Amino acid sequence: MASTDPKHDTSETQSAGSEMRSGLTRRDLLRGGVAAGVVGGIGLGSVYFGYGSSVRDPVRVGVIGTGDEGGVLMGAINPDYVRVAAIADIRPYNIYRAFHGDSSSTSALAARPGLISKYGYADEADARRDIAVYSDQYEDLLDNPDIEGVIIALPLHLHAEASIKAMRKGKHVLCEKLMAHSVGQCKEMARTADETNTLLAVGHQRHYSILYDNAREMIRRGMIGDLHHIRAQWHRGNLPGRDSWQQPLPDDSLRREMDRYATESAALFEQLAAEDSQWNSGASDRRDMAEAKRQLAKMRLLDATIDPAKYGYRAPRLTLSDGQVKNFSPHEELIRWRLWNRTGGGLMAELGSHQLDAASIFISALRDDGKKVRPLSVTAVGGRHLFPPDRDAADHVYCNFEFPAPDYDRDPNKKIVVSYSSINGNGFGGYGEVVMGTKGTIVIDREKEVELYRKDAPTSIKADKTAGPVLDTTESGAYAAAETKAATGPVSRGYTEEIEHWAWCIRNPGPENVPRCGPKVALADAVIALVANQAINSQNRIMFDPGWFDPDSDATPEGEAPNVTRKEYTI
Repeated sequence: MASTDPKHDTSETQSAGSEMRSGLTRRDLLRGGVAAGVVGGIGLGSVYFGYGSSVRDPVRVGVIGTGDEGGVLMGAINPDYVRVAAIADIRPYNIYRAFHGDSSSTSALAARPGLISKYGYADEADARRDIAVYSDQYEDLLDNPDIEGVIIALPLHLHAEASIKAMRKGKHVLCEKLMAHSVGQCKEMARTADETNTLLAVGHQRHYSILYDNAREMIRRGMIGDLHHIRAQWHRGNLPGRDSWQQPLPDDSLRREMDRYATESAALFEQLAAEDSQWNSGASDRRDMAEAKRQLAKMRLLDATIDPAKYGYRAPRLTLSDGQVKNFSPHEELIRWRLWNRTGGGLMAELGSHQLDAASIFISALRDDGKKVRPLSVTAVGGRHLFPPDRDAADHVYCNFEFPAPDYDRDPNKKIVVSYSSINGNGFGGYGEVVMGTKGTIVIDREKEVELYRKDAPTSIKADKTAGPVLDTTESGAYAAAETKAATGPVSRGYTEEIEHWAWCIRNPGPENVPRCGPKVALADAVIALVANQAINSQNRIMFDPGWFDPDSDATPEGEAPNVTRKEYTI
């Protein structure tokens, strides 16, 4: 049920109504379109979630932070809803990728195609005629009167500052997750959205995943019985020396890497030239990729010209077990911000917040009032188990959360336990969620598939010599395939839909048009992730205070009351 006050986001879960604008019901789509494998078809989101298929005048936005996540968000933009009119980033490497895309790999380029490709510009010079570039202070972008809204994908510690400054300049905001670096900052953002009457959305895109809403509907309709356990994981094969969070620094090592790409490109060029009339497309593609990687490395090296201290970045320090202090450069904090507690939030903020958000969506499906269910307690352990002392962030976290089941008020024994692990060093199982009920199990795999098992059958992994590992559910040796498998077409992860709906709400203001992940929903997700970090650090079981989830309450787990008058929010 939609909120009657878009500023306060009272509906919390922001579930779409049962009746769509097209006259279809969600059940119609689940029985028809989703079952036919169109769960990710671009354009279905507007029908499914009940917003318009376009806006008459695309919203003019600025993108603040054009790194990895900013590139993904720009790649997900539907030009029928949003026109990127400005970008801001202090790193030349990120500015380059914003226009040209990320050609470090085929998959990276698919996720981050760049603005030239997205909007059909001839080249960067052509694009810059329409897109203003701010390479110093992002505040200059906020002074641009043509900008109506901003997409913020800065390092986590800057989310609150940039969002609050933007809203005070009258800009609507879509901020990447996690909402902010502390619960107090989250509440400051929520209060500022209220005070300025601007729309604040936060990028927990599973709220716009038809796949996840399909699973939520299965739970709501009782298809797996009484929900009592959710098991979630995000496992990655990152190891020291090839960690995706430890991006290259603009140093001699990167220069040697660039020279290697140049040598490879030259060798492939000679091979192609020697073949005369015979065209070797494979060698040509490899040379193009080597050239693209060399250009990316060249742009990375330009980051050495930045003075990170000018923008508030510091030199991290680690005290080792023997008392020695290890020092790092400010460029380490700028480029590898996810590794440091001051600038990032670790595995729970970057990965776990998505999956605990999904778990709360599933548990909330059991309620009739549309409210987001809050956890009761968390216990957690974690640490730097594999990596050397080159970061604050843990490389392994394991958490157990207790949520109230529907009968909890009558019987406090009625609880739903969510277990979560995020590890490096072994990517077995990838990432996903297993939702267990008394009549069956729902398996959500890598945001691509939903499988429903309607029998109480033990699950095991068997290796097929020809097809690789397969999921086998058996009771007495006989194979039992999933009863429902709702994903045979291209699957949308929800990025496009969250941006479309944000733009739709801006163009169609009204109490019924508010983002599905607004301040109150995003605050709850931040509380869950940040308190889990506290449980890891304190090695204690922590009970959640209901006041932490209330934007109007001054209660915070860090013990510091929200303060919207901080000097860093001054415009």
